[in-house]
Order: sequence, then structure tokens, then C-alpha cells
Amino acid sequence: MAIEKASMYSVETNSYIQGVKDCVPTLFGYMSVGLAFGIVGTASGLSVWQLALLSIFVYAGAAQFIICALIVAQAPISAIILTTFIVNLRHLLLCLTLAPHFRKHSLLKNIGIGALITDETFGVASTKAAKEHSLQDKWMNGLNITAYLCWTVVTVIGAQFGQWITNPEALGLDFALAAMFVALLILQLNTVTQSKFRHYVKIILCVAILMIGLSLLIPSHIAVLLATVIAATIGVVTEPS
Repeated sequence: MAIEKASMYSVETNSYIQGVKDCVPTLFGYMSVGLAFGIVGTASGLSVWQLALLSIFVYAGAAQFIICALIVAQAPISAIILTTFIVNLRHLLLCLTLAPHFRKHSLLKNIGIGALITDETFGVASTKAAKEHSLQDKWMNGLNITAYLCWTVVTVIGAQFGQWITNPEALGLDFALAAMFVALLILQLNTVTQSKFRHYVKIILCVAILMIGLSLLIPSHIAVLLATVIAATIGVVTEPS
């Protein structure tokens, strides 16, 4: 009887519906940032359908905000593509971290899971993996698809609202993404050991110092990218086991 109950509990906690439920707490962040992106994107001169396509095919909040900023700055398309590629390289690291949990699944299933992983869904998945030491594809799909649909819908709604808001910076909407990343960082730090906490704090300080130093020598948007790559490399090499 105990084995049967444990088996039933395992199925329930790894089901598609449970993945949807586990995504719900992060949806509030998606809603606020997605609305902000839609409004900021409209102020950047993009239409509702263009913003919808960005959310459907790019599906990366940080990259989408950067794309809007580069469009306003009239950057060449090559610079926009290269910057988006570099910013989204972190998704490769996120996927590589979760990949061992899905070795038994087909390449097609793994591509489907990896294509929809974001910083937020990765945070939820890594926390679950740390507790249960396993992840299931049905649960992961429930988590990913729920987040994806929510993000796409709220960005379109935000774009509709954006037609009546001419100065989103005055409302602080351009800070929405940064605020969500800060919240995610705090949640992650609450679940790590003391040694890893100290390690992460050092990496954060390293990023800040590098970004300030590099900004004195090169354009700030390039400084941010280089500082992130350098600090991430240092973090991986020096991370305590």
C-alpha cells in the first residue's frame, strides 16, 4: 500500500497539470514584465503584430527589450541579430544544465523542451530537480507551455495598452525586467548553501566592477555583454562543489 501511494504521488507531482500549477507563481512576473514590454515596444514604434511575432519567435524578455532599444537607436540589423544571439547564449547553459534529466527522451522532445526554457522556468525546474533529483517531460512541458502562452498573450495586451501610453519610462516600466531578475536572484540565493551564497555574491560584485571598468573604455552595451561573459566564466571555473 505504501509503495502504491508513493507511486501515485510521483505520477501526480510529475504530471502535465502539476507543471501548469507549478508555473502559476511565476506568471505574476510574466504578466507585469510582459505588459511592460508591450507598452515599451509600442513606444519604440513597433506594431501590435510585430510585438506578437517577437514574443512568439524570440521569446526572451531581455532580448526583446534590447531589440526595442536598438531599433530606437537605429542600430543596423546585423548589430541587432548579433546582440540578441549573445544575450540569449545563456539559454544554452540553462539547457545543458537540465539536459541530463531528459536523456531517455528523443531528440525532438528535447528540442521542444529546450526551445521554451527561460530563466524563470529554469529556476522552477532546477529547484524541483534539487528536491526530487529528477524531472519528467510531461511536467516540464506543462511548465514551459503555460509560461510561453502567458508571455505571448500579455505582451499583446500590453501592446494594446501601449497605444495610449506615450512615455513608459515615466511610469518606470522600463525597469520591470530588471526588477523581476532581482526577485529571481533573491529566490535562488535563499535555496543555496552558505559557501555557494558567498560565491554568488562575489560573482555579482565581479560583474559590477567589470561593467563599470569596461564602460570607461568601450560602449556600455558591449561592456555589459563582456562583463557578463567574463564573470560567468569565472563563476563556472571557481564554483564550489
